[in-house]
Amino acid sequence: MERTLNLTPFTLRLQRNIFFLIVIVFFISSCGTRKYTVKSDTKASKAADAMANLKSKSLYRFITDWTGVKYRFGGLDKGGVDCSGFAYLLEKEIYGITLPRISRDQANVIRKKDIDQLKEGDLVFFSFGGNDVDHVGVYLNNGFFVHASTTRGVIVDDLSLPAYQRVLVKSGSVN
Repeated sequence: MERTLNLTPFTLRLQRNIFFLIVIVFFISSCGTRKYTVKSDTKASKAADAMANLKSKSLYRFITDWTGVKYRFGGLDKGGVDCSGFAYLLEKEIYGITLPRISRDQANVIRKKDIDQLKEGDLVFFSFGGNDVDHVGVYLNNGFFVHASTTRGVIVDDLSLPAYQRVLVKSGSVN
C-alpha cells in the first residue's frame, strides 16, 4: 500500500514559515553580545581634556585647525610644517610674539621654567639627536603639549611619556 502526502498550499506555507522561523532563531541566538569597557583615562581622552581645558579659545581653534597637518622640514603652511615652524606660527598668531624660526634659536630666547610651572603657551624643547635642541612643542596644560611630529604631523601629546621625558632639555616662556 502506497501512501501519498497530501500537501496543500496551506501546509506548504506553514512548512516554509517554520523553516524561516528556525533560521531566524538560529541566526539571532548566534549573535552574542560582548561588553567592552573603555578606560576613561586613555591617552586620547586625556588629550581631549587638555584641549577642552584651554583658557584661550583662539588657541583651541588654532590647534584644531592644524591637527593632522603633515610634517615637512622647513614647512610653514598647511601643506606641511616642521616643529619650529608650527611653534613660530602659533606664538605669532595667538600671542603676537615673533620667535626665531629655528628651534635651537627659539630655546635661546625663552625664560627658563621648571616643568611644573609651565603655563599654556610656554615652550618645551627636546634633544633627540644629541646635545643640541632639535625639537620644540607648545605646552597646553595637565602635562600635554602640541607639536609637529615627524611621523604623525601636528598632534597633541603627553609630555609625561618616557620617550619625551628622556629627551626634554629645556622649557620656559617667551615673555
